[in-house]
Amino acid sequence: MEQNSLHWADIYADRIIREKGPKAVYTCASGITPSGTVHIGNFREIISVDLVVRALRDRGEKVRFIYSWDDYDVFRKVPKNMPRQDFLETCLRKPITSVPDLVGNASSYARANELAVEQVLPTVGIHPEYLYQSERYQSSMYAEGIRTALEHRQEIIDILNTYRTEPLDGNWWPVSVFSGFTGKDTTTVLGWDGEWGLTYRDDETGETETVDLRKTGLVKLNWRIDWPMRWAREGVDFEPAGKDHHSQGGSFDTSRQIVRIYGAEAPVSFKYDFITFKGKGKQSSSQGNVDTLDDLLEVYIPEIVRYLFASTRPSSEFSISFDLDVLKIYEDYENCERIYFGLLPVNEKRLAKGKRIFELSQVDGIPSEPSYQIPFRHLCNLLQIHDGDTEKVISVLGDVKPSQLERLRAKCVCAWNWITTDAPEDFRFSLASPDRPPLDLAEPQRKAIRGLAAAVEEMDGMSEKEFSERLYQVAADAGIEAGEFFSTVYNVLISKARGPKLAGFIKACGKARVLPILARY
Repeated sequence: MEQNSLHWADIYADRIIREKGPKAVYTCASGITPSGTVHIGNFREIISVDLVVRALRDRGEKVRFIYSWDDYDVFRKVPKNMPRQDFLETCLRKPITSVPDLVGNASSYARANELAVEQVLPTVGIHPEYLYQSERYQSSMYAEGIRTALEHRQEIIDILNTYRTEPLDGNWWPVSVFSGFTGKDTTTVLGWDGEWGLTYRDDETGETETVDLRKTGLVKLNWRIDWPMRWAREGVDFEPAGKDHHSQGGSFDTSRQIVRIYGAEAPVSFKYDFITFKGKGKQSSSQGNVDTLDDLLEVYIPEIVRYLFASTRPSSEFSISFDLDVLKIYEDYENCERIYFGLLPVNEKRLAKGKRIFELSQVDGIPSEPSYQIPFRHLCNLLQIHDGDTEKVISVLGDVKPSQLERLRAKCVCAWNWITTDAPEDFRFSLASPDRPPLDLAEPQRKAIRGLAAAVEEMDGMSEKEFSERLYQVAADAGIEAGEFFSTVYNVLISKARGPKLAGFIKACGKARVLPILARY
């Protein structure tokens, strides 16, 4: 990796080193509340951190990449895509780790959402160290951090009031309490003894209790204090956040001041924008209208998933497509690959940019050779010709190296998934069965089909261009316009008026598949 890279991940790596100074280990952080299905918008933060982590490591730095599951947050809203909505309503205001998993066999609703992410991240080469905030709070690990916030309560109030239209008063506390009676956070803090004792009232039952911060897991810092407390405790050097957190007076603005109460400074950060799926709008876990990393990996190989983010600045909003844009996205990535391996000549600036994006797009290590170079559109056509049989397609290609097989098979799986689930209807086709009754064609059209059969018999020695010229001659000999001829052939072969470029398509199908269909005419 060239040290003067202008890739945004390298720019932030340089900034971290410059602003935080030399360190034995740099700490980069990310995290989310697993309150619902973790969607691809959430993934943007994870991979943004991973890209900066890689940039730091490429500079020879040691990096700790931590991912915090904020699974001691309150269960505030039942996502619309969850079963047993009425039951889940009874769990509201409890920690999300107290909500049962109603879909699988995980230890909790929160853990199910966590596992869904933890199991798929290695597929795209992301391997963070997971921190579970429920375990940390319930073990009283943060007792000192909570007490510090209580000691500086008025200072925190003053910081928060700087950005509030309705000021907080002296009745506000920097903590919330999950009731030891009901398990919910429907409680009111009544007082603190200046040491370790905190007294609260359960607002549903009216009962009161005094807890020892060193022994209880019921007390939790409010978000705007929790975040900077953890920055200080973990020594976080870099953590991005969504543009909502980075808005004026948002949680990043207040946290960068509150963190000084804990004797630390805010990490280097940037704001990332939202992601949409074409035609679907913003992702929302609470609404249940989400697409996940698993959904993306159904259609895009892992390297392209990484490429989508490595090739886009975090501050840019973009849409992920499952329509015909898939063809262009594969083409763009494969052009990037060709640039890296010197197969596509470009100017010096584009070469440096393309090489760096390709490096950051790889899952675990950079391959020593390019993947098998076949356009995604052509691969899709071959798969449809051979009914989705990857091994038949590979045997037809003939010149695939053993070292390229694994990557090509993965690409085939994604291509077939896309064809069968997301490709536009006019892109899909299947070859007609030779047993299908012939179409009712006029004699000039039948003559053209018979002429085509003769041309197919002789096509092996022809280039695609020569065969294409022969097809036009077949139409002329039959006395029909080329457009009518092509439409007739497509209807005979795939029951559609249009299809892939005909000469290349017929050559890809081969005599053995095409001639039995044409013979019925």
